[in-house]
Amino acid sequence: MTDAAGGSRKEEAKEQIQSGIGLSDAQLSQPRRRMLDLVNRLHSTGVQVDIDLPQIAVIGSQSAGKSSLIESISGITLPRAAGTCTRCPTECRLSRSDSPWQCKVSLRFITDKKGQLLGQVRNETFGTIIYDKSEVEERIRRAQRAILNPSRSKKEFLDGEDDPSLPTELSFSSNCVSLQISGPDVADLSFCDLPGLIASVSSSGGHANDIILVEGLVTSYIKKPSCIILLTVTCETDFENQGAHRLAKQYDPEGRRTIGVLTKPDRIPEGEQIHWLPFIRNEREPLDNNWYCVKQPSSSDIKKKITWDEARKREDDYFSMTPPWNELDTIHLKYLRTRNLVERLSSVLSDLIAKRLPEIQEELDRSIIKVRENLNSLPRPPSTDPLNEVANLLYEFTADLHRHVDGVPGEDGLLQCIRPAQDRFRRAIRDTAPQFVPFERRRADGKVLHPPTFLEGDEDIGVVNDQEYGKALAVARKMVHVNAGGGKAEPAPAESAEGSDASGSTAKKRTHQEMAEDENTGTIYVDEVFARAHKSRTRELPGSYPFAVQKTFIIDVVKQWKDPALIYLQNVQTFMLAHTKELVREHFSEFGQGLLEQRVRTIVHNHLKECFKRAEQRVLWVLETEEHPFTVNYHYLSEYKSKFLAYYKSARDKETRGKVTSQIESFVSQPIVSSSRSQQPSTPGNSKAAKKSQLSSGVFGSSEEATQEPNGIAKVLAGLTEMGIMGIRPQDLYRILPPDEMEPAINIMADVRAYFQVAYKRFSDNVPQAVDHELVRGVERDILKTLCTKLGTNGPSSEKICAELAQESPQVADRRQDLMKKLERLQSATVELMEIGL
Repeated sequence: MTDAAGGSRKEEAKEQIQSGIGLSDAQLSQPRRRMLDLVNRLHSTGVQVDIDLPQIAVIGSQSAGKSSLIESISGITLPRAAGTCTRCPTECRLSRSDSPWQCKVSLRFITDKKGQLLGQVRNETFGTIIYDKSEVEERIRRAQRAILNPSRSKKEFLDGEDDPSLPTELSFSSNCVSLQISGPDVADLSFCDLPGLIASVSSSGGHANDIILVEGLVTSYIKKPSCIILLTVTCETDFENQGAHRLAKQYDPEGRRTIGVLTKPDRIPEGEQIHWLPFIRNEREPLDNNWYCVKQPSSSDIKKKITWDEARKREDDYFSMTPPWNELDTIHLKYLRTRNLVERLSSVLSDLIAKRLPEIQEELDRSIIKVRENLNSLPRPPSTDPLNEVANLLYEFTADLHRHVDGVPGEDGLLQCIRPAQDRFRRAIRDTAPQFVPFERRRADGKVLHPPTFLEGDEDIGVVNDQEYGKALAVARKMVHVNAGGGKAEPAPAESAEGSDASGSTAKKRTHQEMAEDENTGTIYVDEVFARAHKSRTRELPGSYPFAVQKTFIIDVVKQWKDPALIYLQNVQTFMLAHTKELVREHFSEFGQGLLEQRVRTIVHNHLKECFKRAEQRVLWVLETEEHPFTVNYHYLSEYKSKFLAYYKSARDKETRGKVTSQIESFVSQPIVSSSRSQQPSTPGNSKAAKKSQLSSGVFGSSEEATQEPNGIAKVLAGLTEMGIMGIRPQDLYRILPPDEMEPAINIMADVRAYFQVAYKRFSDNVPQAVDHELVRGVERDILKTLCTKLGTNGPSSEKICAELAQESPQVADRRQDLMKKLERLQSATVELMEIGL
């Protein structure tokens, strides 16, 4: 470029400025200009991504005259090419200034090169400030090329040799070119020129999805309630064939924020002008802000480089001298000419800004609160001292684990969840009590043996709601995702754990013979006990039976204890796994990207497995000790034996000696009546007669019966008295009855049943105690040392390991960055609002 040429262009620009290029209202009120400047500054912060800001969007189909309209309003020349002229939004910020005319071009990126929305709008200045209007067109063309080639350096397009004929990476982009134009004769107005809607993809240089892409881009602007739609419609094409109006009506069906502009009126075929006049009269497709008609310089005029002042004069002459435009009523003449359109645009935009600014402030306040809440909901940011933070987290976790193992209030506490399992276990062991019946099997039909009353209140076991317990256990298993101890799950709580085949335990499955023996333990008749006792005799003296008989019954019972014990152990481990997993989540889920939580969970899980193995060994050891009957609780054993012995004998006596028993009980229940004769003193001569008379006359009967001979029990007692056997009670008559051949079996039954009471209570205490010691309390034993050792936080590479553990998840980091940038935008916008005094 020669100096002469450069000087010529500057002179031309100077002439254009002096001739009033563009449109401006120098009398525009200062408050209105300040509000427009404020909205422009808000757009610069990028807050329009978050808040609906007032703006004007210029839309229209291709070749609808949009570019000529923008040039007329802004006073600059836009790049022109065959086909699509505008391939990205072009934002024009016009402001009147007493300083010389200038234009600043910048690139605004709201998406990255992959089309993903950026967390914060990026504004990049594209070149130095332009003071020569003739340089604007080339700068805009290069800026658009830079937008459409996001992977290439911006400097390459700004300073390098760029061939416009070369293909671009993108056909269209939502990133925009921003023009900040100011000068003494520039209008106070801001608007955004959007790419023209495409009717069909060209055979060269176009993509199949360009139509959808452009329509989506235009929609993203005009769907916002605070967007004024400047709809350009060319008069050289049928109105119905222009898709821009359809799109505008879709998002503004009542036409409240749409301003229509008819372009190229000089190209209307002769005689058809009358079809467009109803728009100006607002009779056809009426809009709240009416339709306007403008005439811009033709292509030949532009080539002749006519001034904008001359272009406006020619527009005035056209509408003043050309029918039917000059024949319109005076009230409609204000809807002709570009100058009137700009004044209306400025007024509508200013009114919208004045209305929206207080609402924007409220929206900003609400958005800031929401963003801060979202930030607070994120995990804590990475620590600057990860080693100490990891150590603190581990310490707090182990302290909390100790607290839960000791017991915490609330129904969801660890011990509260385990307690129903303990009650179910104790009940299962209690239900294995041998069901001895002091009757022979052949005589047992229809006979009922009532439970011993002396056991009432002696076996107080909490009532367990099987349904609720089953739900709690199912929830715990779901949390764990794996079964405790590597075994199978316990049968459904609603089922009988005692009647199952112990598929949930680590015990071996029983043989059919063992199961048959277990069935026999359900009801054991006295003759079966007697038969087993006889089979067990070896060298014993007659009437003596070995202790092996009692031992066989005890062993049969103890064999049934293994399954409930191991099921109880597994269920406790399930609850332990679920609770420790939840504690790990509470303490470590917000640290880093979850790696520490995962490792701690694995370490604690393996630690629990080791505790489970020790607890299982202890339970099996307790079971092994119960295989050999033993107790030093002689008093307890003796007391229960006497009670059960009396219980069994009483039931059997009622069965085998029912008649004698009923007579004795009937006799005892008779009232004792005194007799006057029984009160006479006896003499040696009549002592026998007195005793006989005493028994027969009134001691055990009424005076009316005194003369009758005694019978039944009375007769037996009278006979014994007559024999000189004194002090015999009716109950003592049992001693003279023949002995019960089943008495040894009754004695064995009492022995076994009494020992069961001692052993089952001992076992139902020892197993939960062993599980509590080795598993429940065992989980906290050396857990801190185990965690530090396994994690390596106490080794030479501790700082490096903790730094790796503290790394934040990329998703969380991106989310935090987006929120921080959004907060920055919102706060910047708030500061801008505060400066205008809102």
